[in-house]
Amino acid sequence: MRILYLHQHHSGPAGSTATRSHAFAEALAARGHEVTIGCGRYDGAATGLVGSFRHGRREGRVSRHRVVEFDIRCGNAMGLAARSAAFLRFAARAVPLAASGRFDVVVASSTPLTVALPALIARRLCGTPFVFEIRDPWPELPRAMGGVPRPVLAGMERLADAACRRAAAVVALSEGMAGTAVARGADPSRVHVVPNGCDLQLFGPHLAPWRPAEAAPWECLALYAGAHGRANGLGTLLDAAGVLLARGETRLRILLAGEGGEKPALMARAAAEGLTNVTFLSPLPRRALGGLMAGCQVALHVLADVPAFAEWTSPNKIMDGLAAGRPLVTNQPGRAARIVEDGPCGIAVPPGDAVALADALVRLARDPALREGMGAAARRQAVTRWDWRVLGERFCALVERAGEGNLPRSPSLLRPLGTDSGGQCPGAKKGRGFGGGSPSPDLPSSP
Repeated sequence: MRILYLHQHHSGPAGSTATRSHAFAEALAARGHEVTIGCGRYDGAATGLVGSFRHGRREGRVSRHRVVEFDIRCGNAMGLAARSAAFLRFAARAVPLAASGRFDVVVASSTPLTVALPALIARRLCGTPFVFEIRDPWPELPRAMGGVPRPVLAGMERLADAACRRAAAVVALSEGMAGTAVARGADPSRVHVVPNGCDLQLFGPHLAPWRPAEAAPWECLALYAGAHGRANGLGTLLDAAGVLLARGETRLRILLAGEGGEKPALMARAAAEGLTNVTFLSPLPRRALGGLMAGCQVALHVLADVPAFAEWTSPNKIMDGLAAGRPLVTNQPGRAARIVEDGPCGIAVPPGDAVALADALVRLARDPALREGMGAAARRQAVTRWDWRVLGERFCALVERAGEGNLPRSPSLLRPLGTDSGGQCPGAKKGRGFGGGSPSPDLPSSP
Protein backbone atom coordinates (compact mmCIF):
# COMPACT_ATOMS: atom_id res chain seq x y z
CA MET A 1 0.00 0.00 0.00
CA ARG A 2 1.22 3.53 -0.81
CA ILE A 3 0.70 5.80 2.17
CA LEU A 4 1.14 9.57 2.49
CA TYR A 5 1.56 10.79 6.08
CA LEU A 6 1.07 14.56 6.28
CA HIS A 7 2.47 16.06 9.47
CA GLN A 8 3.72 19.63 9.23
CA HIS A 9 5.78 19.35 12.45
CA HIS A 10 7.41 15.98 11.69
CA SER A 11 10.76 15.12 13.28
CA GLY A 12 13.01 12.12 13.63
CA PRO A 13 14.91 11.09 16.80
CA ALA A 14 17.74 13.55 16.10
CA GLY A 15 15.37 16.48 16.70
CA SER A 16 14.09 17.92 19.96
CA THR A 17 10.38 17.54 19.21
CA ALA A 18 7.90 14.67 19.22
CA THR A 19 8.65 11.63 17.03
CA ARG A 20 5.23 9.99 16.77
CA SER A 21 4.99 10.36 12.97
CA HIS A 22 8.51 8.94 12.58
CA ALA A 23 7.74 5.93 14.76
CA PHE A 24 4.48 5.17 12.99
CA ALA A 25 5.93 5.68 9.51
CA GLU A 26 8.66 3.20 10.37
CA ALA A 27 6.08 0.75 11.70
CA LEU A 28 4.06 1.00 8.49
CA ALA A 29 7.16 0.57 6.34
CA ALA A 30 8.19 -2.49 8.36
CA ARG A 31 4.89 -4.08 7.34
CA GLY A 32 5.82 -3.69 3.68
CA HIS A 33 4.08 -0.42 2.84
CA GLU A 34 5.59 2.40 0.78
CA VAL A 35 5.43 5.38 3.13
CA THR A 36 6.01 9.06 2.32
CA ILE A 37 5.98 11.76 4.99
CA GLY A 38 5.09 15.28 3.88
CA CYS A 39 6.24 17.94 6.33
CA GLY A 40 7.43 21.51 6.81
CA ARG A 41 10.53 22.97 8.47
CA TYR A 42 9.62 23.00 12.15
CA ASP A 43 11.87 24.66 14.74
CA GLY A 44 13.71 21.96 16.68
CA ALA A 45 12.79 19.21 14.23
CA ALA A 46 15.28 17.05 12.33
CA THR A 47 13.71 15.31 9.36
CA GLY A 48 16.88 13.41 8.50
CA LEU A 49 17.28 15.17 5.16
CA VAL A 50 20.41 17.14 4.32
CA GLY A 51 21.29 19.38 1.42
CA SER A 52 19.68 22.48 0.05
CA PHE A 53 16.07 23.08 -0.90
CA ARG A 54 15.25 23.35 -4.59
CA HIS A 55 12.11 25.20 -5.60
CA GLY A 56 11.09 25.25 -1.95
CA ARG A 57 11.39 21.52 -1.23
CA ARG A 58 13.80 18.68 -0.72
CA GLU A 59 13.19 14.97 -0.50
CA GLY A 60 14.89 11.68 0.08
CA ARG A 61 14.81 8.38 1.91
CA VAL A 62 15.22 8.34 5.70
CA SER A 63 15.54 4.86 7.13
CA ARG A 64 12.60 2.85 5.74
CA HIS A 65 10.40 5.72 4.60
CA ARG A 66 10.59 8.71 2.27
CA VAL A 67 10.37 12.34 3.34
CA VAL A 68 9.21 15.35 1.31
CA GLU A 69 10.11 18.50 3.26
CA PHE A 70 8.82 21.91 2.22
CA ASP A 71 10.85 25.00 3.06
CA ILE A 72 8.12 26.47 5.25
CA ARG A 73 9.37 27.47 8.67
CA CYS A 74 7.10 27.20 11.71
CA GLY A 75 7.78 27.32 15.44
CA ASN A 76 6.32 28.02 18.87
CA ALA A 77 8.19 31.32 19.15
CA MET A 78 6.40 32.76 16.11
CA GLY A 79 3.37 35.00 16.48
CA LEU A 80 -0.16 33.89 15.65
CA ALA A 81 -0.22 35.62 12.24
CA ALA A 82 3.12 34.13 11.16
CA ARG A 83 2.16 30.64 12.28
CA SER A 84 -1.23 30.88 10.59
CA ALA A 85 0.47 31.89 7.35
CA ALA A 86 2.83 28.91 7.67
CA PHE A 87 -0.13 26.57 8.22
CA LEU A 88 -1.85 27.80 5.07
CA ARG A 89 1.32 27.69 2.98
CA PHE A 90 1.98 24.09 4.00
CA ALA A 91 -1.58 23.05 3.18
CA ALA A 92 -1.27 24.66 -0.24
CA ARG A 93 2.04 22.94 -1.01
CA ALA A 94 0.72 19.59 0.23
CA VAL A 95 -2.33 19.60 -2.05
CA PRO A 96 -0.49 18.60 -5.28
CA LEU A 97 1.35 15.88 -3.36
CA ALA A 98 -1.81 14.42 -1.82
CA ALA A 99 -3.81 14.75 -5.04
CA SER A 100 -1.09 13.37 -7.32
CA GLY A 101 -2.88 10.05 -7.73
CA ARG A 102 0.10 8.27 -6.23
CA PHE A 103 -1.26 7.19 -2.86
CA ASP A 104 -3.78 4.63 -1.67
CA VAL A 105 -4.45 6.38 1.63
CA VAL A 106 -3.55 9.71 3.24
CA VAL A 107 -2.95 10.26 6.96
CA ALA A 108 -3.62 13.90 7.91
CA SER A 109 -2.14 14.64 11.32
CA SER A 110 -3.47 17.72 13.11
CA THR A 111 -2.35 20.15 14.49
CA PRO A 112 -2.48 22.34 12.55
CA LEU A 113 -6.05 21.70 11.50
CA THR A 114 -5.31 23.01 7.99
CA VAL A 115 -3.59 19.68 7.23
CA ALA A 116 -7.10 18.34 6.63
CA LEU A 117 -7.45 20.49 3.50
CA PRO A 118 -5.12 18.47 1.23
CA ALA A 119 -6.64 15.24 2.52
CA LEU A 120 -10.17 16.43 1.75
CA ILE A 121 -9.13 17.62 -1.71
CA ALA A 122 -7.41 14.30 -2.48
CA ARG A 123 -10.55 12.47 -1.39
CA ARG A 124 -12.68 14.61 -3.68
CA LEU A 125 -10.46 14.60 -6.74
CA CYS A 126 -9.00 11.11 -6.48
CA GLY A 127 -11.33 9.20 -4.17
CA THR A 128 -8.35 8.66 -1.86
CA PRO A 129 -9.52 7.71 1.65
CA PHE A 130 -7.87 9.49 4.55
CA VAL A 131 -7.24 8.98 8.24
CA PHE A 132 -7.69 12.11 10.34
CA GLU A 133 -5.30 12.06 13.31
CA ILE A 134 -6.24 14.45 16.14
CA ARG A 135 -3.20 15.36 18.25
CA ASP A 136 -4.93 18.45 19.67
CA PRO A 137 -8.61 19.18 19.15
CA TRP A 138 -9.03 22.38 17.16
CA PRO A 139 -10.97 24.65 17.46
CA GLU A 140 -11.86 23.39 20.94
CA LEU A 141 -8.49 24.17 22.53
CA PRO A 142 -7.89 27.55 20.79
CA ARG A 143 -11.37 28.62 21.86
CA ALA A 144 -10.74 27.54 25.45
CA MET A 145 -7.48 29.50 25.57
CA GLY A 146 -8.92 32.62 23.94
CA GLY A 147 -7.25 35.17 21.71
CA VAL A 148 -8.35 33.68 18.36
CA PRO A 149 -10.68 35.88 16.24
CA ARG A 150 -14.25 34.63 15.84
CA PRO A 151 -14.12 34.37 12.03
CA VAL A 152 -11.05 32.13 12.33
CA LEU A 153 -12.80 29.93 14.90
CA ALA A 154 -15.85 29.70 12.62
CA GLY A 155 -13.63 28.55 9.74
CA MET A 156 -11.99 25.99 12.01
CA GLU A 157 -15.43 24.68 13.02
CA ARG A 158 -16.44 23.98 9.45
CA LEU A 159 -13.13 22.40 8.52
CA ALA A 160 -13.06 20.19 11.63
CA ASP A 161 -16.63 19.06 10.94
CA ALA A 162 -15.75 18.13 7.36
CA ALA A 163 -12.61 16.25 8.39
CA CYS A 164 -14.36 14.24 11.11
CA ARG A 165 -17.37 13.35 8.96
CA ARG A 166 -15.49 12.37 5.82
CA ALA A 167 -12.47 10.56 7.18
CA ALA A 168 -12.37 6.81 6.65
CA ALA A 169 -11.08 6.67 10.23
CA VAL A 170 -10.38 9.17 13.00
CA VAL A 171 -7.46 8.49 15.32
CA ALA A 172 -7.52 10.50 18.55
CA LEU A 173 -4.79 10.67 21.18
CA SER A 174 -7.20 10.55 24.12
CA GLU A 175 -10.75 9.54 24.90
CA GLY A 176 -11.62 13.22 25.35
CA MET A 177 -10.37 14.05 21.87
CA ALA A 178 -12.32 11.10 20.48
CA GLY A 179 -15.43 12.58 22.03
CA THR A 180 -14.92 15.84 20.15
CA ALA A 181 -14.79 13.92 16.84
CA VAL A 182 -18.04 12.11 17.59
CA ALA A 183 -19.65 15.42 18.57
CA ARG A 184 -18.65 16.75 15.15
CA GLY A 185 -20.51 13.99 13.35
CA ALA A 186 -17.92 11.23 13.01
CA ASP A 187 -19.37 7.74 13.04
CA PRO A 188 -18.40 6.37 16.50
CA SER A 189 -17.42 3.05 14.90
CA ARG A 190 -14.74 4.89 12.89
CA VAL A 191 -13.23 6.75 15.86
CA HIS A 192 -10.28 5.10 17.61
CA VAL A 193 -7.92 6.08 20.42
CA VAL A 194 -4.17 5.55 19.87
CA PRO A 195 -2.46 7.64 22.55
CA ASN A 196 1.08 8.94 22.66
CA GLY A 197 3.49 6.27 23.73
CA CYS A 198 6.91 5.60 25.20
CA ASP A 199 10.16 5.14 23.31
CA LEU A 200 11.82 2.54 25.50
CA GLN A 201 15.10 2.84 23.61
CA LEU A 202 15.52 6.63 23.80
CA PHE A 203 14.48 6.80 27.46
CA GLY A 204 15.23 4.37 30.25
CA PRO A 205 17.62 3.10 32.93
CA HIS A 206 20.03 1.72 30.31
CA LEU A 207 21.19 5.23 29.32
CA ALA A 208 24.28 6.96 30.65
CA PRO A 209 23.06 9.85 32.85
CA TRP A 210 24.34 13.41 32.71
CA ARG A 211 23.61 16.60 34.65
CA PRO A 212 24.10 20.26 33.69
CA ALA A 213 27.11 22.07 35.12
CA GLU A 214 24.87 24.28 37.31
CA ALA A 215 23.59 21.28 39.27
CA ALA A 216 25.30 20.60 42.58
CA PRO A 217 25.94 16.92 43.44
CA TRP A 218 23.43 16.98 46.32
CA GLU A 219 20.59 18.59 44.37
CA CYS A 220 17.48 16.71 43.35
CA LEU A 221 16.77 17.72 39.75
CA ALA A 222 13.21 18.20 38.53
CA LEU A 223 13.06 18.43 34.72
CA TYR A 224 10.52 20.12 32.49
CA ALA A 225 11.33 19.50 28.82
CA GLY A 226 9.08 20.99 26.17
CA ALA A 227 7.53 24.12 24.73
CA HIS A 228 7.73 27.40 26.62
CA GLY A 229 4.46 28.90 25.43
CA ARG A 230 1.36 30.49 26.89
CA ALA A 231 -0.40 27.13 27.11
CA ASN A 232 2.37 25.63 29.22
CA GLY A 233 1.88 27.88 32.23
CA LEU A 234 5.53 27.80 33.26
CA GLY A 235 5.07 30.84 35.46
CA THR A 236 3.73 28.40 38.06
CA LEU A 237 7.09 26.63 38.06
CA LEU A 238 8.85 29.91 38.77
CA ASP A 239 6.32 30.61 41.52
CA ALA A 240 7.16 27.22 43.05
CA ALA A 241 10.88 27.98 42.78
CA GLY A 242 10.26 31.19 44.73
CA VAL A 243 8.38 29.26 47.42
CA LEU A 244 11.30 26.83 47.74
CA LEU A 245 13.84 29.65 48.11
CA ALA A 246 11.67 31.42 50.69
CA ARG A 247 11.70 28.22 52.75
CA GLY A 248 15.47 27.94 52.52
CA GLU A 249 15.15 24.70 50.55
CA THR A 250 18.52 23.82 48.97
CA ARG A 251 17.86 20.22 47.92
CA LEU A 252 16.03 21.07 44.70
CA ARG A 253 16.81 22.52 41.29
CA ILE A 254 14.22 23.03 38.54
CA LEU A 255 15.45 22.56 34.97
CA LEU A 256 13.53 23.96 32.00
CA ALA A 257 14.71 22.64 28.63
CA GLY A 258 13.10 23.87 25.44
CA GLU A 259 12.06 26.92 23.45
CA GLY A 260 8.99 29.05 22.88
CA GLY A 261 7.54 32.53 22.80
CA GLU A 262 7.42 32.87 26.60
CA LYS A 263 11.01 31.81 27.27
CA PRO A 264 12.67 35.27 27.15
CA ALA A 265 10.17 36.65 29.66
CA LEU A 266 10.56 33.63 31.91
CA MET A 267 14.34 33.97 31.90
CA ALA A 268 14.11 37.69 32.62
CA ARG A 269 11.74 37.08 35.50
CA ALA A 270 13.96 34.36 37.01
CA ALA A 271 16.95 36.71 36.86
CA ALA A 272 15.03 39.66 38.33
CA GLU A 273 13.69 37.58 41.22
CA GLY A 274 17.01 35.88 41.92
CA LEU A 275 15.69 32.38 41.33
CA THR A 276 19.08 30.69 41.59
CA ASN A 277 17.41 27.28 41.85
CA VAL A 278 16.18 27.46 38.24
CA THR A 279 18.29 26.56 35.20
CA PHE A 280 17.21 27.16 31.60
CA LEU A 281 18.55 24.85 28.89
CA SER A 282 18.32 24.98 25.12
CA PRO A 283 16.17 22.40 23.30
CA LEU A 284 17.90 19.03 23.31
CA PRO A 285 17.92 16.24 20.73
CA ARG A 286 15.81 13.35 21.94
CA ARG A 287 18.82 11.13 22.55
CA ALA A 288 20.52 13.78 24.70
CA LEU A 289 17.24 14.42 26.52
CA GLY A 290 17.07 10.73 27.41
CA GLY A 291 20.47 10.99 29.11
CA LEU A 292 19.45 14.15 30.98
CA MET A 293 16.24 12.49 32.13
CA ALA A 294 18.34 9.59 33.43
CA GLY A 295 20.43 12.10 35.38
CA CYS A 296 17.40 13.78 36.95
CA GLN A 297 15.23 12.55 39.78
CA VAL A 298 11.77 13.96 38.91
CA ALA A 299 9.89 14.55 35.64
CA LEU A 300 7.58 17.57 35.44
CA HIS A 301 4.36 17.99 33.48
CA VAL A 302 2.95 21.51 33.73
CA LEU A 303 0.18 23.28 31.83
CA ALA A 304 -1.74 26.50 32.24
CA ASP A 305 -4.91 26.48 34.31
CA VAL A 306 -7.29 25.75 31.43
CA PRO A 307 -10.00 23.17 32.31
CA ALA A 308 -10.12 21.91 28.72
CA PHE A 309 -6.58 20.57 29.07
CA ALA A 310 -7.73 17.88 31.51
CA GLU A 311 -9.06 15.50 28.85
CA TRP A 312 -8.02 17.11 25.56
CA THR A 313 -4.24 16.73 25.80
CA SER A 314 -1.83 13.80 25.52
CA PRO A 315 1.62 15.24 26.29
CA ASN A 316 4.86 13.52 25.34
CA LYS A 317 6.40 14.82 28.58
CA ILE A 318 4.41 12.30 30.58
CA MET A 319 5.42 9.41 28.34
CA ASP A 320 9.10 10.41 28.41
CA GLY A 321 9.06 10.51 32.20
CA LEU A 322 7.39 7.11 32.43
CA ALA A 323 9.85 5.56 29.98
CA ALA A 324 12.78 7.03 31.92
CA GLY A 325 11.47 5.48 35.13
CA ARG A 326 11.13 8.82 36.89
CA PRO A 327 8.34 9.86 39.30
CA LEU A 328 6.04 12.41 37.69
CA VAL A 329 4.68 15.61 39.16
CA THR A 330 1.75 16.99 37.16
CA ASN A 331 -0.48 19.97 37.80
CA GLN A 332 -3.31 18.61 35.67
CA PRO A 333 -6.48 16.78 36.73
CA GLY A 334 -8.20 14.28 34.46
CA ARG A 335 -6.13 12.04 32.22
CA ALA A 336 -2.70 13.06 33.56
CA ALA A 337 -3.81 12.61 37.17
CA ARG A 338 -5.19 9.14 36.38
CA ILE A 339 -1.86 8.11 34.85
CA VAL A 340 0.19 9.15 37.90
CA GLU A 341 -2.32 7.50 40.24
CA ASP A 342 -1.53 4.16 38.59
CA GLY A 343 1.23 2.65 40.72
CA PRO A 344 1.29 5.32 42.00
CA CYS A 345 4.02 6.67 39.74
CA GLY A 346 3.86 10.32 40.77
CA ILE A 347 1.95 13.14 42.41
CA ALA A 348 -0.86 15.27 40.96
CA VAL A 349 -1.41 18.78 42.30
CA PRO A 350 -4.08 21.37 41.41
CA PRO A 351 -3.38 23.58 38.38
CA GLY A 352 -1.96 26.97 39.23
CA ASP A 353 -1.14 25.97 42.85
CA ALA A 354 2.55 26.81 43.26
CA VAL A 355 2.60 25.91 46.96
CA ALA A 356 1.20 22.43 46.31
CA LEU A 357 3.73 22.01 43.50
CA ALA A 358 6.59 23.00 45.80
CA ASP A 359 5.29 20.63 48.51
CA ALA A 360 5.23 17.72 46.05
CA LEU A 361 8.81 18.41 44.97
CA VAL A 362 10.01 18.62 48.58
CA ARG A 363 8.28 15.34 49.41
CA LEU A 364 10.12 13.56 46.60
CA ALA A 365 13.45 15.28 47.29
CA ARG A 366 13.56 14.17 50.91
CA ASP A 367 12.43 10.57 50.30
CA PRO A 368 14.70 8.58 47.95
CA ALA A 369 12.76 5.38 48.66
CA LEU A 370 9.53 7.03 47.53
CA ARG A 371 11.23 8.25 44.36
CA GLU A 372 12.58 4.79 43.66
CA GLY A 373 9.22 3.10 44.16
CA MET A 374 7.34 5.59 42.01
CA GLY A 375 10.03 5.47 39.34
CA ALA A 376 9.83 1.68 39.15
CA ALA A 377 6.03 1.94 38.82
CA ALA A 378 6.48 4.51 36.05
CA ARG A 379 8.79 2.30 34.01
CA ARG A 380 6.53 -0.70 34.57
CA GLN A 381 3.55 1.26 33.25
CA ALA A 382 5.59 2.42 30.25
CA VAL A 383 6.52 -1.15 29.32
CA THR A 384 3.12 -2.74 29.87
CA ARG A 385 0.79 -0.04 28.54
CA TRP A 386 2.52 2.60 26.42
CA ASP A 387 5.23 0.91 24.32
CA TRP A 388 5.44 2.67 20.91
CA ARG A 389 5.82 -0.70 19.20
CA VAL A 390 2.47 -1.99 20.48
CA LEU A 391 0.66 1.28 19.77
CA GLY A 392 2.28 1.39 16.33
CA GLU A 393 0.78 -1.98 15.43
CA ARG A 394 -2.66 -0.68 16.38
CA PHE A 395 -2.15 2.46 14.27
CA CYS A 396 -0.94 0.44 11.29
CA ALA A 397 -4.01 -1.81 11.38
CA LEU A 398 -6.30 1.22 11.31
CA VAL A 399 -4.48 2.81 8.36
CA GLU A 400 -4.50 -0.48 6.45
CA ARG A 401 -8.22 -0.88 6.99
CA ALA A 402 -8.85 2.68 5.81
CA GLY A 403 -6.97 2.04 2.57
CA GLU A 404 -8.43 -1.36 1.77
CA GLY A 405 -11.21 0.02 -0.39
CA ASN A 406 -8.85 1.95 -2.67
CA LEU A 407 -7.91 -0.19 -5.68
CA PRO A 408 -4.33 0.05 -7.02
CA ARG A 409 -3.87 2.46 -9.88
CA SER A 410 -1.85 1.85 -12.99
CA PRO A 411 1.77 3.01 -12.45
CA SER A 412 1.73 4.54 -15.93
CA LEU A 413 -0.84 7.08 -14.74
CA LEU A 414 1.14 8.20 -11.69
CA ARG A 415 3.04 11.47 -11.71
CA PRO A 416 6.59 11.33 -10.35
CA LEU A 417 6.95 12.20 -6.67
CA GLY A 418 9.38 14.99 -7.50
CA THR A 419 6.80 17.04 -9.40
CA ASP A 420 4.69 19.66 -7.73
CA SER A 421 2.23 20.12 -10.55
CA GLY A 422 -1.01 18.50 -11.47
CA GLY A 423 -3.18 18.69 -8.35
CA GLN A 424 -5.84 16.58 -10.06
CA CYS A 425 -5.91 12.80 -10.31
CA PRO A 426 -6.17 10.84 -13.53
CA GLY A 427 -9.79 10.58 -14.50
CA ALA A 428 -10.98 13.21 -12.03
CA LYS A 429 -13.65 15.56 -13.33
CA LYS A 430 -12.96 19.26 -13.34
CA GLY A 431 -14.90 21.84 -11.41
CA ARG A 432 -15.96 19.74 -8.44
CA GLY A 433 -15.90 20.88 -4.83
CA PHE A 434 -14.60 18.97 -1.83
CA GLY A 435 -16.08 15.74 -0.50
CA GLY A 436 -18.51 13.56 -2.37
CA GLY A 437 -21.16 14.85 -4.76
CA SER A 438 -21.81 18.57 -4.86
CA PRO A 439 -19.51 21.24 -3.41
CA SER A 440 -19.53 21.03 0.36
CA PRO A 441 -20.99 23.75 2.56
CA ASP A 442 -18.95 22.36 5.49
CA LEU A 443 -15.58 23.71 4.38
CA PRO A 444 -14.60 27.29 5.13
CA SER A 445 -13.76 29.77 2.45
CA SER A 446 -10.82 30.83 4.60
CA PRO A 447 -9.61 28.45 7.34
